[in-house]
Order: sequence, then structure tokens, then C-alpha cells
Amino acid sequence: MSLKLCIVMPAYNEAEVIAEVVQKWTDLLKSKFNHEDARLIVVNDGSKDKTGRILDVLAGQNHYLIALTQPNGGHGRAVVTAYNLAIEHGCDYVFQTDSDDQFETTDFWKLWEQREKSNFILGYRKIRFDAPIRLIITRIVRLVLWLFYGVTIPDSNIPFRLIKTNVLKEMLRRLPKPLPFAPNIFLSVMACRDGNELLNIPITHKNRHTGEVSIKKWNLLKVCWRSYKELMAFRTILDSKIK
Repeated sequence: MSLKLCIVMPAYNEAEVIAEVVQKWTDLLKSKFNHEDARLIVVNDGSKDKTGRILDVLAGQNHYLIALTQPNGGHGRAVVTAYNLAIEHGCDYVFQTDSDDQFETTDFWKLWEQREKSNFILGYRKIRFDAPIRLIITRIVRLVLWLFYGVTIPDSNIPFRLIKTNVLKEMLRRLPKPLPFAPNIFLSVMACRDGNELLNIPITHKNRHTGEVSIKKWNLLKVCWRSYKELMAFRTILDSKIK
């Protein structure tokens, strides 16, 4: 079976909203895609609440949904797991989003309509409803990528991206080992350095009303320092990885 589209998302402690989010995204798939042509893949990253149990029930009722639970390994590892599952299912395109209901499903079509123009398309949260420290870190990452990689990416880690599957498969092969904390940033850099026009399409971002942010306060600063060191190390091997 060959699928046109897999939507993938990680989930962690989203029991309050996961059923609603799954319904919204599968409704979107049903509106334009036959059951044979599309899937929603949700990877439960070792949630401590009822997220996994809810997903298991929903997967038994919803033919568009594939649910997988794995031991907690962080957002980035869950995203990569979901990417690899999508590749295994043989889809043409992979769209990644998050499970916290901070995006409008209708914005997906803004990216989908541009799929012939680029192999790797990003959304862009021009107005972003996150804690101030996260907004500052995003600006720092943007500066780091410009200074050390020569690329300008407004929202390099955004969980709202559409990627041609064969391109994604090749880029995943080139990710550094061990897996970096924020692999989506690395994928964005590789896509830009490979000559893809990322488009950076403005999308709506909403306040989080349920669930919890998985990384808080000092832990956020620690993982940012880790990501900075990983990006610096990757800079020295990127060219050899491309060859």
C-alpha cells in the first residue's frame, strides 16, 4: 500500500486534549483523503497520565490513526520515531505537528498547496504564544544558525512542517549520532544547506490551555546549552555527511 500523506505527532501527558486533537486531524484527513491514502501517527513518549490508554482506545475506533507507545526519550526522539514509522508506511509526504492543540488544522492546507514548490516547507509562528524565555531562545537559535551555518530560518524548530518522504529519509540518515536533542533544527539546517526554499509560511499559534510543557525553567537552559554544543559539533561534519 502506498500512502500520499502521513501526519505525525509526538505526545506526552496530553490526556486532557489528545482525543480532541486526534479528532481534528483525522477530520482533516477524511475531508480530502481516502482511508487508503492517509494516516495519523501518534507516538506516546512514555506519558505518565492516561494519554497512552486514550490513544489505544481511539486507534481501535479510528482507521486513520496509528498509535505507538515508547519509553520516555524526549520530544526529539519521539518525532524521529514517528518520522521513521511514516517512511515505513510508504507515504509520499510527511507532515509533522504537535499534540498540544496550539495550531489550527486548517493551516495545513497553506503548506500542502505549496508542496510542488519545495521538498521541505516550514510554518512560521510570527505571533507566538509561549513563555518569554522560549521566545528569547528562538531568537538566539536564529542568530546561531545565521552566524555558524549561513542560513536564515525564522522558526527552525517549529513542529509544523511538510517534507517529501524520500528527502526526509535521506536527511534522517545524516543526523548525528547519538541523536541530538532537537533534531528538527538539524533537519531544517540540512534542508536549507541542500538548496531547498523552506518558504516559511505564516501560521496561527494559540495559547496552551491543557497539558504541560515538558521542559521548564533551568532544564530549558540546560538543554539549550546542549543543543548549542551539538550544533557546533555538527558544523564540522555537515559537509562530509552530505557527500
